[in-house]
Amino acid sequence: MRSVGIICEYNPFHNGHLFHLEQIKKQFPDHRIVLVMSGNFTQRGDVSIINKWDKTEIALFYGVDLVVELPFVFTVQSADIFARASISILDMLKVEYLVFGSECNKIEKLVECAKIQLENKKYNKLVKQYLEDGINYPTALSKALYELSGNRIKEPNDILGMTYIREILRIGSAIKPISIPRQNHYNSLELEGPISSATSIRHALQEGQYILDYVPTETLKYLITPHFTSDYFALLKYKILSDFEYLDRYQTVDEGIENRIRKFIVSSKTLDELILKMKTKRYTYNKLARMFTHILCNTTKEEMMQFQKIEYIRILGFNKKGRELLKEIKDQVPVPIITNFSSIKNPMLDMEFRATCVYASILEEKQKIALIESEYKNFPIIK
Repeated sequence: MRSVGIICEYNPFHNGHLFHLEQIKKQFPDHRIVLVMSGNFTQRGDVSIINKWDKTEIALFYGVDLVVELPFVFTVQSADIFARASISILDMLKVEYLVFGSECNKIEKLVECAKIQLENKKYNKLVKQYLEDGINYPTALSKALYELSGNRIKEPNDILGMTYIREILRIGSAIKPISIPRQNHYNSLELEGPISSATSIRHALQEGQYILDYVPTETLKYLITPHFTSDYFALLKYKILSDFEYLDRYQTVDEGIENRIRKFIVSSKTLDELILKMKTKRYTYNKLARMFTHILCNTTKEEMMQFQKIEYIRILGFNKKGRELLKEIKDQVPVPIITNFSSIKNPMLDMEFRATCVYASILEEKQKIALIESEYKNFPIIK
């Protein structure tokens, strides 16, 4: 039953991800690799450049044993909610280790800061104070931790890794966190060498640049018709203009931000332009991108209130070792393990279907129908 967990988006799967997997296989040659993966939308509010079924094919090809879907309702959320749901799934699946990339690669430092977040009452007071001063949440978090511990945690993967650790500690999970040094700059738009960021690869693809040296050959097969967030702007603009008076009903449209949407939506020609016009210290680029994804997918605050915890575990793919793991743990998992959309009736799955319909909307008709039908027709991919 020994297994190692990874939480990922693979947007797209690149040489850095391959390096990550190879390092895990070296450290844990006898363990099964379990992947909790976001689907057709990502935590940053982007669409996935490759659909979730093709991402599953790539992951299995490069040695992942079991691929599990992180539901849409937890994916396009703050790092806290994203991490909470992901760790919950791995804990239910009895994963022994969690391995994640880290800029500082100092697990003791990240554990110390995670404990401060959980146990030190001054931490929340400081964060609240900084937020009231107009500082965005990631910076407020970093400043509060530095004041209480002397540790600077400001890089995105360190913050996310610390958040994973905090959730492990919060639920009392036996999962052991392990970090691997990150090989590139997370948000860089420039291709920096064989291991470049997913952000830079997406940017290069959109600019028509050569990416052969930056992704494994299997990934290239699925980048013939990539999805870009910018492709959905016309649909988003229509959605906003046709629902002009009711924008505050959508998830994360808070504190009067709908007035700024109304102010800039008509004159904005691209989503990037709209976000940059609206961006403030309080409203980061990613926070706004997630908000627009909720508007695009018709995700309301009212319906999101019902989704507080993982209610099922949906399997997207597995190999022989993954199948063996599922057989070993199936009686210990406290929620249904499902292999098909129709296995259970659940509003969380209905939201997943809606998100897939939106994701497929930019495709030509034949591809659109096939992708929408895959949501309820597909069984797990088996290697």
